[in-house]
Amino acid sequence: MDVIHTALWVSDLERTREFYVDALGLEENWSFATDDGVENAYIGGENAEFQFKYDPEGGPEIDSGTMAHVAVGVDSVDETVERLVERADPPIHEEPTTMDDIGVRVAFVEDPDGYVVELVEELE
Repeated sequence: MDVIHTALWVSDLERTREFYVDALGLEENWSFATDDGVENAYIGGENAEFQFKYDPEGGPEIDSGTMAHVAVGVDSVDETVERLVERADPPIHEEPTTMDDIGVRVAFVEDPDGYVVELVEELE
């Protein structure tokens, strides 16, 4: 058994692509539109993806406050935050910090729809 993807509604699919693909560095693996016009973009890495859903007719109200955060593994938290600030200038909820007790460096940033993204760097 494995986690495949998490589906999230977004208010602007292009802005979401700019954040997750262009600024964060994830890959868009595939996309499609359903018969009712809802656009779906699958963006992620090797093990799991986000399914970003966008309805050009408005779709459901987005309530990013109901989810604590999503986590993304990165090679370098500091370099990723720097790149995000240069390209997307997201609100930063927690500056990069090292958690020696569990061997990771983390930071928390906000995506264009207010979803909090935890950036996790495994330390050696």
